[in-house]
Order: sequence, then C-alpha cells, then structure tokens
Amino acid sequence: MNPVVLYTTRFCPYCIRAKALLGKKQVPFTEIAIDNDPAMRQKMIQAAGRTSVPQIWIGEQHIGGCDELLALERRGQLDSILAGSGEGVGHE
Repeated sequence: MNPVVLYTTRFCPYCIRAKALLGKKQVPFTEIAIDNDPAMRQKMIQAAGRTSVPQIWIGEQHIGGCDELLALERRGQLDSILAGSGEGVGHE
C-alpha cells in the first residue's frame, strides 16, 4: 500500500472529512499539522502549489484536497491508487 500523507489544521472540516474517509477505509496515514508551524506550512505550499488544507499525497502523487480525494472514491479509483496500481489522478 502506498503511504498517505495529509497536511492539516486542527479545526478544518475538510481535513476532518478526509481523515474520516481514510479511517473508514482503514488506511493508515501520516498527519502533518501545520496550525502553528509556519515553516511546515511553507513547505506544504511549495510542494502542493496550494495554500488550502488538507493537502494529500498518496505515495509520490499529490492528490489535492478533500474534494479530489472524495472524487477519487466516487469514481472507484481511490483503492487502486492506494494499492499502488492506479493510473494517476484525473480531476473532475
């Protein structure tokens, strides 16, 4: 299974929703909280090219945010990407 990394903030409803989906699927993930860490927030922005949270990576692939994660699940693509057999992310 590809490792999953989420950059989050504590009270972000989208972060909570993304973590809930991964938890429901029993997918382990690494959470990087950037609430009070400007340097880590900057690292996330440089890597993702976005300032919003969550920012999610599966393996080396930047998925995007919660909306993109949920779209992958709706299209039935999330499990294959998690398993490392996905073709890549096609955003809706």
